[in-house]
Amino acid sequence: MKLFFALFFFFISFIGFSQQTQFIDIKKGDVTLTIDPELKKVSGYVVYTFDVLKATDSLFIDAKNMEIEAVFLNDSPVKFAYNNTRIKVNYNFKSNNLNILKIEYYTNPKKALYFVSPDENNKTQVWTQGQGKYTSNWLPSFDDMNEKIEFDLSISTPSIYKTIANGKLVDKIEEKNLTTWKYDMQYPMSSYLVALAVGNYDFETEVSKSGIPIEMYFYPNKLDIVEPTYRHTKHIFDFLETEIGVAYPWQNYKQVPVKDFLYAGMENTSLTIFSDSHMVDSIGFIDKNYINVNAHELAHQWFGDLVTEESSTHHWLQEGFATYYALLAEKEIFGEDYFYEQLYNSAKQLEDLNKNGGESLLNPKASSLTFYERGAWAIFALRNYIGDRAFKKSIKKYLKDYAFKNANTHNFINIAAAKSQIKLEDFVQKWFVNPEFPLEDAKQLLLQNEVSKTLLTIDEMNNEEAIKYAEAHPIIFSSEDKSVIVTHILKRLLPNSEEEKAVFLKAMQSNVLKTRQAVALYMNPIPQEFKSEFEKLLLDKSYLTIQNALMKLWVNFPFPKDRVRFLDKTKGITGFSDKNIETLWLTLALITEDYQQNNKKEYFDILLSYTNPSQHFEIRQQAFQYLYQIKGFDEMALRNLVQACKHPVWQFSKFSRELLKELMSNKDYRIVLEGIVTDLPSEEKVFLEQQLQEN
Repeated sequence: MKLFFALFFFFISFIGFSQQTQFIDIKKGDVTLTIDPELKKVSGYVVYTFDVLKATDSLFIDAKNMEIEAVFLNDSPVKFAYNNTRIKVNYNFKSNNLNILKIEYYTNPKKALYFVSPDENNKTQVWTQGQGKYTSNWLPSFDDMNEKIEFDLSISTPSIYKTIANGKLVDKIEEKNLTTWKYDMQYPMSSYLVALAVGNYDFETEVSKSGIPIEMYFYPNKLDIVEPTYRHTKHIFDFLETEIGVAYPWQNYKQVPVKDFLYAGMENTSLTIFSDSHMVDSIGFIDKNYINVNAHELAHQWFGDLVTEESSTHHWLQEGFATYYALLAEKEIFGEDYFYEQLYNSAKQLEDLNKNGGESLLNPKASSLTFYERGAWAIFALRNYIGDRAFKKSIKKYLKDYAFKNANTHNFINIAAAKSQIKLEDFVQKWFVNPEFPLEDAKQLLLQNEVSKTLLTIDEMNNEEAIKYAEAHPIIFSSEDKSVIVTHILKRLLPNSEEEKAVFLKAMQSNVLKTRQAVALYMNPIPQEFKSEFEKLLLDKSYLTIQNALMKLWVNFPFPKDRVRFLDKTKGITGFSDKNIETLWLTLALITEDYQQNNKKEYFDILLSYTNPSQHFEIRQQAFQYLYQIKGFDEMALRNLVQACKHPVWQFSKFSRELLKELMSNKDYRIVLEGIVTDLPSEEKVFLEQQLQEN
């Protein structure tokens, strides 16, 4: 059964597509590169094998800001034009001919391939991010994701590094100070998924039930965080392969953490690169683990890598499915209540988006909230609408019919309609096309679970009714599954009345860590009579709880003896990889009167060192924030802040620019900035001169 929607959304993706794929079919890309971390340089060549489908007089290859040294067609030099963005080869290509094109080049890429400052062992990291940035910034390739190619990579790097890339490692050649790593792919993929990571790594391997090697990389000096970081990885892999119903499509699966990554993770074909801020110890696992990102990026190996969207209009086909299947994996590990809690949370976010008009799921410029969360909701709703059997059959057929190809929303919906024998026009209009998220329909689905049903019920209560609910249901304070209900109640209360205090006290005395954590997050101010009980939270096995408890205790109880005790109890605790507790502790130690006077310079120097470019951007951001709050910026911190304004992670560079602008409004800081501008590296000098003129 075919559905013909009179919706421009399904057809707009065909407009403006590169027409080259109608004439040229690139079959294979053999890439041979040398990467020089010291010079931040990539050099080498790529050989493309292609068929001519229809006669044409030109071939285009995307290549940004490169030095193209030579281009050969079928082993002979060929004339080409290059405008710093694309290579154009003018040639009378005849149909049904197999051709080989070789491009020799070098480049110092400004994006898509990043050289990250040395670690404590003075080793640079190199890693790629193709989606949204384009692989053509470091490899002559094809920005059109409808062009799918089998890439094999041969990468030479200094022998002190390990190099990981798409596919299976088939050879490793060591000569002098260089090691060449050869990786083989068996099937085609879009160019944006070509990836590599170079750095100081060890790895452990597990094997899935289906026999797929799962390689888990880590820093050699971080053995204690390997198990907590990769906890449940094999379980997730086996679960998704079974749940999706289609075999994992690649030779192996690798996961590599990198410093200062632009996003949480990226699903490059057979090689997920993820932010090392997700590497945690057993305590950190409680609050900030890798489970969701792990499952999300793995699900993309089917939804995004095996079957790729035709255009951004259909981006939900990748992000919605990956988000949905990651939630299913979390449901497998943490239970059904957790699954519905996450759906409830995203529904509340989408409800807020509705207040601003909402966003169609088929809007190519929609937000991540829409593509990810609304996409997952649409899939969840569709499964409920057509039933498990029809849904699973639809997924299998979709993945098999469009394997190693591109697809659009129409393709998937046609399959779902055929397998379920249900007309889906109205469903598509409501869940995909209309800008407004169908909140009432979502609420009906949330009523299927007692926890999410309770959360919806509490939403309708006033504070007095919420307190009475807590009094009437004491089990919520002793059940891990019900801790979300306690959190939902506490975040709307203030510990003022005796009734409110009673609820907070029950939560504080709970044996459930997450319930106690809700007190650390939401109790403010801290009543005097709760001081000793609240102070016990400093000993909880949760870095998030300790951070919030320390800050609130220090603010609420300003007597020097109290503050000294709080600091002594938490001294030496680092926290997450972003040093959330340590940076807070250093700051409070510096401004606490008469606290370890002889050590204050040491504490300041440590906090200052965390602004250095060699540190992770999350550590730097916290250090900058605390130095600003205590008016502790010196010349070195200002230099580091200017450097941070050019950082590739946009959230961090935005924060740094806003902070720099604020500091420039201070006369003393401005004088220092004007004094250092001439000594800065050229790019930073130009930037600061411009900022000083404008502000």
